[in-house]
Amino acid sequence: MAVSFADTSFLFSLYGNDAHTASAKAWMRQRTQPITITTLNRYEFGNAMRFAVFRRFILQTDAESAQIAFEADIQSGYLQLTPCDYSAVIEDANRLSTRYTSVGGHRSFDVLRVATARIVKSSAFLSFDANQRKLASAVGLAVAP
Repeated sequence: MAVSFADTSFLFSLYGNDAHTASAKAWMRQRTQPITITTLNRYEFGNAMRFAVFRRFILQTDAESAQIAFEADIQSGYLQLTPCDYSAVIEDANRLSTRYTSVGGHRSFDVLRVATARIVKSSAFLSFDANQRKLASAVGLAVAP
């Protein structure tokens, strides 16, 4: 089974309403397998929604609705909450940072997300962040959408 790991930009677009929402939803309609996420995604998604409220990009009620839909999709299996060894993630992230950050300008959380995808044995990395997609591709992950 092919494992697709979603980063927060993809999840925010899927459950929110931004420039990439249509693309995220179209990609998901073509899927038959669940999308893999970890507790890090769960935390970061909630924080991204709350930060969007703070910045007045979305209303509090929209953030709450998105969070409810997100949690319902975890419960239904549409999103597969996968256990992850974060010590292994940090070790891999350090290796990736050492090799790629000084030449690619990758942010810490971007490196952590790509390392997480590798640790959970993902074959596809779902993101709308161009620089993060470059890193994922450089380490052999297919990027989508």
